[in-house]
Amino acid sequence: MDKEQIQSAISKAKDTSEKRNFRQSFDLIINLKGLDLKKQEHQIDTFVTLPHARGKKVKVCALVGAELESQAKGIFDSVISSDNFDKYKDKKEVRKVANSFDFFVAHANMMPKVAATFGRVLGPRGKMPNPKSGAVVPPNANLKPLYEKFQRTVKASAKSAPLIQCPIGTEDMSMEDIAENALTVYNSLIQALPNEKHNIRDIYVKLTMGKPVKVGEKLEVTKEAK
Repeated sequence: MDKEQIQSAISKAKDTSEKRNFRQSFDLIINLKGLDLKKQEHQIDTFVTLPHARGKKVKVCALVGAELESQAKGIFDSVISSDNFDKYKDKKEVRKVANSFDFFVAHANMMPKVAATFGRVLGPRGKMPNPKSGAVVPPNANLKPLYEKFQRTVKASAKSAPLIQCPIGTEDMSMEDIAENALTVYNSLIQALPNEKHNIRDIYVKLTMGKPVKVGEKLEVTKEAK
C-alpha cells in the first residue's frame, strides 16, 4: 500500500458516501491471513502514534493516587482518585465510566487496585491501562505530553478475529493527513505481524455510514469488507 493508493480510496469513499448531518470518521480496515490467533505470538495488540490527530477529541480518564491527582485534574478529561474507587463497586457505574472514555491512565502503584475495581469491565473491552501505550505512569510522571500523545493514538488489535479496524481521521481533514495516518498504522502493523505484509489479505477504508472501499486494484466499492 502506498500513499497514492490510499488517497484514491479515501477520495472514492468520500465521493460515494451520502452527506450526513454529523461529521463522519474514516476507519482503516485490514483483513489478515495466515495467522493462528489461538497462538499468543500471532495475536496483535499494539498502539500506534499517528502523525496527525484523529480529527475527534480523544477522551482520557486518569486513575491515580494523591501524588498525581492535582496535576491530572488540570490535564485529563476526568480524574478518579484512588480514595474514591470504593464508589465503583457497582458494575453499572464502571460500565458508565468505560463507555465515556477512549483510554485510561493509571498510577503504577495503583494497578492492583485498578484491576480489582475496574478490570472486570475495562479488561474485556481492551481498555485497561496498558504499559505498551505509556498509560501506566510513575508518581513523578509529566502527564501533559502523555495526554497530548493520546490525542494521536489508536489501538490495533486482533485477538479473536483476523481483522484490524481503527480510526484514521474524519471527513473534514485533509486527504493527505488521513493517508499519512493510514500509512503509519499499516507500517506499524507490518512490523508486528510474524510474516509482515504476507499476513495481509486486503485493506479497506470506510466512512462511518459509507461502504468500504478497497485500497488498490480497481477501487471498487464493496457491500462489506470481507
